[in-house]
Amino acid sequence: MGVSQREFAALWGKSRGAVQKAIASGRIRLESDGTINPDKALASLATNTDPTQVRTKASAAPKVKAVPEAAVRAVGDTLRETGQAPVTGGGTTFLQARTANEVLKAQERRVKLQRLKGELVDRAQAIALVYRLAHQERDAWQLWPARVAATLAAEIGADTHTVQNALSKLVREQLSDLAELKIELR
Repeated sequence: MGVSQREFAALWGKSRGAVQKAIASGRIRLESDGTINPDKALASLATNTDPTQVRTKASAAPKVKAVPEAAVRAVGDTLRETGQAPVTGGGTTFLQARTANEVLKAQERRVKLQRLKGELVDRAQAIALVYRLAHQERDAWQLWPARVAATLAAEIGADTHTVQNALSKLVREQLSDLAELKIELR
C-alpha cells in the first residue's frame, strides 16, 4: 500500500501541487488504489525529470553561470559609449547588463531606420562604386593624350607623335603617384 499525495509531497519536499503536476505529466504513476509508492515514485522522478526545469527553493544557493569575458567587455564598452561607467572590481550588475542590452537594441533599430530612410549605404556597394569610378577616371586620363596630341602639336608647331608620347609619359607618372595614395575606410 502506498501513501497519499499529501504524504508523498512531504516526503519529497515539494508541494501537493508539484506532486499533482508530476502525476499529470506522467513522471509519477499512481498505484491501482490511487496511492503513491514512494520508492517507485522517487526512482521515476529521478529518471524522468529534466534538471534544467527544476525550480529550487529561495533558500538554496543560486547557480551562477560563467559569463564569457567578451560579453562582459561588450557590456562595459556599451556602457562607456553611453556615458555610464561599469562597476569596477565587482563585475557588471544585472541592471547594467540590461541597460547595455537595451542601448544596443536601440542602436540597432536606429541603424535599420537610417537604412530604410536611405541615410546609410552598404559599405561593400560604396567601395565597389568608388573602385569603379577610379578605374573610369584612370582610363579617361590614359586616353586623353591621344585625343589632344594633334590639337596641341598644331598649336605649338611640334610633331604629333612626340607630343603624344610626352603627354602619355607625364599622365602615367601622375597616375602612378596617385596610385600610391592609400585611402582608409572606417
